Amino acid sequence: MLKLLGSLFVLGGGVLARYFQAAERRRELDTLSDLLWALRRMAEEIRMARTPMPLLLERLSQGCGEETERFFQTVSAAVQQGESLGTAWRHTAAALPLSGPSAAALAELGDGLHGDEENICKGISLAIYSMARDMEEQTRRRPEEAKRATALCLSGAALLVILLI
Repeated sequence: MLKLLGSLFVLGGGVLARYFQAAERRRELDTLSDLLWALRRMAEEIRMARTPMPLLLERLSQGCGEETERFFQTVSAAVQQGESLGTAWRHTAAALPLSGPSAAALAELGDGLHGDEENICKGISLAIYSMARDMEEQTRRRPEEAKRATALCLSGAALLVILLI
């Protein structure tokens, strides 16, 4: 009876590990999607309305997902306290749940957010392009990786159950 209960716990642990891995992947894609939307909006505001950067950062934090909202609020607060925009942007971007190419593109954008309107918009467009390409690649690979991860988690749990019995 004890072995059966232990086996159920091990299998449950495998299923739970897969669930948390899938939730983390979903969180990353949701954050990436929110950031793409916010960066597109940022470029439009800079081109059309010529909104000052501190006000723009506050506006961008509204209507986004939790991670993106916190990102823009943190950058805005750091800029208002006197920290440079590029430094605040890079430090805050490092805390987001993004993969390598998207995280690098977002961090590099922090250095391009000063100067004239044209350079800022070019930097934003480059970051959007890089992040959108990364998102497409992740979306394309997602079904394969989900199958592999599920098989690995369940096979590992089943192997442990066999070894315990």
